[in-house]
Amino acid sequence: MQTKKLTTLALFCAIAYAVMLLSKLIPPLFLGFLQYDPKDVIITLGGFIYGPVQAAVIALVVAFLEFITVSDTGVIGLLMNVISSCTFACTAAVLYKYRRTLGGAVTGLICGCLFTTVAMLLWNYFITPIYMGMPRKAVAALLLPAFLPFNLIKGGINAAIMLLIYKPVVSALRKARLAPPSTVRIDGQGAKLHLPVAIVAGITLLCLIGAILILQ
Repeated sequence: MQTKKLTTLALFCAIAYAVMLLSKLIPPLFLGFLQYDPKDVIITLGGFIYGPVQAAVIALVVAFLEFITVSDTGVIGLLMNVISSCTFACTAAVLYKYRRTLGGAVTGLICGCLFTTVAMLLWNYFITPIYMGMPRKAVAALLLPAFLPFNLIKGGINAAIMLLIYKPVVSALRKARLAPPSTVRIDGQGAKLHLPVAIVAGITLLCLIGAILILQ
């Protein structure tokens, strides 16, 4: 099982890196440089299966690979990626670890989204003026109209996708014996809850995509 765990974590790293590369094809959503990157979904998936420490490891590996291959933001971008991914994935994974129910998963994802938003607002306020050579007042003026909605929408999209894919992905991994067997049935009802959750997550995802179009 330990070998299978390492293999699965390496697979998550590879998929997260590939997803990050594909996201480079997506035009920036705001300000010409705020770009959506779905790699946090894969990192959080690993965290839900194996725990927050493993989520942090995946985040560090993927951020470093991006830093040495395609990143043009240097060490600042590396740190930003690690902070953003870890605040979302590790927060969600910690809460889910101690409450392995549907409610725990939703609570973890919501808290991850909120914590990431706060962390990135602070990051952009203190670091972006130094990194981009902008006056701090100019950056502060962008926090609410640009950075706040971007990070909330990004976190919301990641949370919705996570709820859509977690059950089928983890079931497939367990069938292949690449993930540990489940010890708890979600809210005591198992797969009966998956369809309503998928519907709500799908509607949420569509609403967030609509919000992006409106804000643009």
